[in-house]
Order: sequence, then C-alpha cells, then structure tokens
Amino acid sequence: MSLSLRLIPPPVQLADVPQPRFDHVLRLSDDTGMLEHARNAIARREHGYCVDDVARGLLVVAREPKPAPDVLRAAERYLAFLTHAQGADGAFHNRMSYDRRWQDEPTLGDCWGRALWGLGTAAARSTSGWIRREALIAFRLGAARRSTWPRAMAFAGLGAAEVLRADPHDPVAAELLGDAATVIGLPGSDPAWVWPDRELTYSNPALAEVLIAAGDLLGDEALLGDGLRMLSWLCDQQEQHGHLSCVPVGGWRPGAVRHRYDQQPIEAAATADACATAAAVTGDERWDAPLFQSIAWFLGDNDTGSVMYDGETCGCYDGLTADGPNLNQGAESTLALVSTLQHARTLAIRSATRPSGGQA
Repeated sequence: MSLSLRLIPPPVQLADVPQPRFDHVLRLSDDTGMLEHARNAIARREHGYCVDDVARGLLVVAREPKPAPDVLRAAERYLAFLTHAQGADGAFHNRMSYDRRWQDEPTLGDCWGRALWGLGTAAARSTSGWIRREALIAFRLGAARRSTWPRAMAFAGLGAAEVLRADPHDPVAAELLGDAATVIGLPGSDPAWVWPDRELTYSNPALAEVLIAAGDLLGDEALLGDGLRMLSWLCDQQEQHGHLSCVPVGGWRPGAVRHRYDQQPIEAAATADACATAAAVTGDERWDAPLFQSIAWFLGDNDTGSVMYDGETCGCYDGLTADGPNLNQGAESTLALVSTLQHARTLAIRSATRPSGGQA
C-alpha cells in the first residue's frame, strides 16, 4: 500500500474531519440516476444503476440542511428514478442497465427497504416541499407491503421512523416500524452472543437502530432497552485496540475465527447511523465514543491505518483489505463516507456547544 494514502495518521481528532462534500457523488450521477461502480474515480457505465445506491443518494441529500442547487437537482433525479423503479404494487426493481432497461423484476428485497428508507427520509427532511410530498406518496405505496427478509424490513423501518419523527400520528409509518421491530426479534440472554441471529452478516447496526427507534417512537421502553443492549454489544464486538473493526464480508459466527477483511465502508456508516440515533434518543454522551470511532475509521484509525477518503476526488475507497484500500470509489462507499461526515458535522457542533467545551 502506498504511504501517500496515510494522509492523517491515527489518532484522529474531530478537528481533522473534513466537511461532507458531494463532488464524487455528482461525478457518479447523470440525468438518469447514480452509476453504481467506478474504476478508481471514473464511473463504469457498463454496470449501470441500482435502486440501492440511488436511494442512499436521496437519503444523504435529504439529510443536508442547506443542499447546494446542483445537489438538490441530483436529489430530484434520484426521486424520479425511485418512482420509476416502483411497481404499482409498491415493490421495486433494483438494477437498470446504462441503456435504461430494467434487468430484474420488482421485489420486496433490500432494494425495497432501502428505497423506503430514502423516500421516508426525503418525505421528512427534504428542504424542497414538492420532494417531500412526492416522496411521501411513493413511501406510502411501498409501506403497504411487507418483506420476509429482516434487513429489508429494517431499512424500511428506518424510513418509517423518519416519517414518524416528522408526523408522530402517521399510522402507516407506525405500523411498518412496529412490524419491522417484530421481524428483527429480540436479543438473547447469552451475554457472549446477544444478537438475535446466530451470525453477524451485513448492516448489523441497522437492526439494533430499528429497535431503538421503535422503542422511542412507539413508547416501548423495554424495546428501546433491547435495542440499546444490542447496539452496545455490537460496538464492543467491533472494537479492536480502541478503533472500529467492522464485521467484514463473510461475517462473524460464535465459536468461529473472526476474519477482519474485507471491511466495507457501508458497515462503518451503519454503525455511525445507529450510534447517532442512540445518542439522540437517550441524550447519553457515551454513544459519542463509538460514533467517533466510525468517523475515524474513514480517516485511518482502522486495522491497517489506511485512510479511506480521497481528498482530491472527495470519494471513498470501496473496501479495506489486509493490504490496504481497494482504490475503486463506487457509489455505495462514497455515500457511506458522506453520510458519516454528516454525523461528524453534527457531533462537532454538539461538542462545541457543551458547557465543558470538550471534544469527542
């Protein structure tokens, strides 16, 4: 691995963290949507588009308090893409070729859940009134369906939580969020393996985050406690020598050797999301530590000391291997970076306004 990638050696400080930038997000975007893959920083058109990433794009723009005009225009295209991907029954296609042909049939898999997450976030937070209205229409259509896959339900539940925060009396969102929590299940009694499933695969923090959100928004203190316990255990499992070491591709299972690579940026982003939600719900500053570990992971405080952020392109490398970063900068990874830097910005503001003036 080139030493030039170690731009900010650990330990990372909050002052080292860059502001979220959309340069590479826009580089991957066109008048149709967002291209999924890149060779280094060049979009690979031959791989086309996917709903998963376009939904993530809509989500991160909706989280921006003051999106620039070109960023907001990109969100309009992302919303149009998602509404085109949605069938009359609320299910979603996922993959479109560069010549604008769908490559699959609508399903209720992860793409359905991620689409509802993006749509719900846009419906609740977008600075554009017409985007909020149109996103809510599409969200309600999709929210009438249910998936048998826990992670798809988790993603959809996070979209429902966004809608409920904006309108606590929305019955469609409340029912979907409650159903998502039920599908995920509750933590076990074995302190060595608290997780409801017998393996940790991908987007694990989202499962805990849904229980936290459901417990908070639906007034279920026991469920809130279960979600916080799951997330606390997961953060402990992912901590390695004081830094975040994400569950990699291949997952972890009780009693098996825990491989550390290939770690994905989306896992660090999911940890940041869940810890930010836990901090917001509980007001407990102790969640700032694992949140900051997630942020610092991108800036070199990880298992190989590799900076995952390309300061020239504002993109993110696709994975952390034993030899350093996979230098491709695809949509999923770059959006994970932007999402996490949004949390860093909020954390910096919160830290600066504390009476002690302390820093995470």
